[in-house]
Amino acid sequence: MTTTEADQAARAAGTTTGTTTAPAATTAEHRGRARISARVRILLWLLLVMTVAFGSVATTVRTILLRDTDQRIGDLLAQEAIEFTQFEEQGIDPKSKGPFTDPSQLLRVFLQRQHADADEELIGLVAGKDGDLSKIIQPREIPARVPLHQDEDARRRIFDSPRTTGTLERPTGEIRWAKVSIAPYGGEPDAAFIVAFHPQREQQRADEVFRVLLAISGVALLMTTGIGWVVAGRILQPVRLVRAAAAQLTEQDLTRRIPVHGRDDIAALAETFNAMLDRLERAFAAQREFVDDAGHELRTPITIVRGHLEVMGDDPAEREETMRVVTDELDRMSRIVEDLLLLAKAERPDFVTPGPVQLGELTADVYVKARALGERDWVLAEVTDAEVRLDPQRITQAMVQLAQNAVQHTARGQTIRIGSRADGPHIELYVADSGTGVRTQDADVIFERFRRGTTRRGSHGSGAGLGLSIVRAIAEAHGGRVRLYDTEGGGATFVLTLHEARLEGALP
Repeated sequence: MTTTEADQAARAAGTTTGTTTAPAATTAEHRGRARISARVRILLWLLLVMTVAFGSVATTVRTILLRDTDQRIGDLLAQEAIEFTQFEEQGIDPKSKGPFTDPSQLLRVFLQRQHADADEELIGLVAGKDGDLSKIIQPREIPARVPLHQDEDARRRIFDSPRTTGTLERPTGEIRWAKVSIAPYGGEPDAAFIVAFHPQREQQRADEVFRVLLAISGVALLMTTGIGWVVAGRILQPVRLVRAAAAQLTEQDLTRRIPVHGRDDIAALAETFNAMLDRLERAFAAQREFVDDAGHELRTPITIVRGHLEVMGDDPAEREETMRVVTDELDRMSRIVEDLLLLAKAERPDFVTPGPVQLGELTADVYVKARALGERDWVLAEVTDAEVRLDPQRITQAMVQLAQNAVQHTARGQTIRIGSRADGPHIELYVADSGTGVRTQDADVIFERFRRGTTRRGSHGSGAGLGLSIVRAIAEAHGGRVRLYDTEGGGATFVLTLHEARLEGALP
């Protein structure tokens, strides 16, 4: 192998390898991306939304409960402070029958008349001459770990604080407090009334509600997971069927359809997919039929050409006859190929170029061109003077093809009529002959490709059976159709019906 050949082989191998590897890598990457099914993704998003919603609700409820607890504790402290202030100003000492002059007596009498809440402490503090604080308390149990009356340091900090309310953070628990100082002679306070509240139990109740909500949310999430899994599976079942059907579709088997249940969007998707499969099945069937028919039609002239060339001798007359036959068959093959290309082009949106046309002039032009096709009794039957919108070249091509078909199936001297007429918002162009007509069983097939019917109406037809297919393609490209009728007195009438081709203001 030469260097050039080796390089070419290496490049070919590299190209083949790259072509083979790239789709494999793409497929692997695609599988990696599509590993999580739509059902799981829906469920995950549902769980995420539900988790955020439940968490937000539980957190909001806990915040509201704590805020209400703080508000209630603040109101309770303020109320106790106001009651003590009013008692200090208006209270009567039971011993002296006059205003209180002794802070200890004031605090003791007031505390005897008060009933505190379970987490509330009412304490009276009296400062001695040596700076020590004596306490006056209500003899009852306090549920706090370390009540304020047992915490001397905390009592001192509250007594010495210049504020009247506050929060005291302790290792043994938080205390919310309010203080009313007692200074009988306007000097330094020598006593104080303290209201202390231990909020731990109230906060624990809020936390307990929070935990209960979280537990309920967890159970709700589990139920949502199960229900969501079942519901998502039922909703997405048609989608899975679509995927399974698409995976099983092949060019040889397009018969699988998806059962449609319900009237929702998923059912509409299944109906749309089934309709697409119907179109694909028809398209593949038409393609296979078209390929088979085209192969059959082209195989015959190729066989004729090959056979004549193989037996052709040296005799000039024989060579001339062989060349004539070969040329005729090649011309027929060329016409078949041109017709096939024209039919393929009919699927394109630019197959026709409509424009304003005078229908009367177009009909007359078709009549003049058709007269040269054969010695027949040509008649311009009727003409509609209207301005229409169509492609004059394509319509002329279709009408001439119909005229050629009429010539092939009539004898010399027989009548062929050409005309145009208006039918409401539509227009019709027709070619009617006086030949033998078309059999009923042939009327539905002669417009198909490579179909000529079960019998010939004359002996002059040598086409491939594509002419009427071209006529139908031109009519359908204009939004119309071609129809076949029996001619009165014998023969066949082909009518091009073009829907809504008339222009506004056209003559009737």
